[in-house]
Amino acid sequence: MATTIDGAAAPAIEAPRSPQRRPVRTKARTNFELYAWLFMRVSGILLVFLVLGHLFIMNILDGGVQRIGFGFVAGRWASPFWRTWDLLMLVLAELHGTNGLRTVINDYAERPQTRFWLKMLLYVSAFLVISLGSLVIFTFDPNIS
Repeated sequence: MATTIDGAAAPAIEAPRSPQRRPVRTKARTNFELYAWLFMRVSGILLVFLVLGHLFIMNILDGGVQRIGFGFVAGRWASPFWRTWDLLMLVLAELHGTNGLRTVINDYAERPQTRFWLKMLLYVSAFLVISLGSLVIFTFDPNIS
């Protein structure tokens, strides 16, 4: 037994079962998770303003939900401001949700193959939603009625 500063005997520490070794890194280290974490905070704050502004304008200032129809959307999307607002809301909401689900998949999918396919399904669905939503916003024609 070893002694300490005050002269009392300290218990012996057993040897570890296996030697402590640092894992060998085969890939270069990136800051992706830091940027994903930062994106979640920034996009969340932007989405709060975009969504609450959207709800306030649509439901209170513009007279309520009963006014929303094809003509209302056509008049609203005649302005590049509102198209940009809706496109930004679509893209930020989809990427914010995709990043959150990516984190959940990384945390709970135990097998690497399962994790890979779940994330591929997530990325393909996010790409489709953003693509189709953007297509609607950019190609909307008010004269089709």
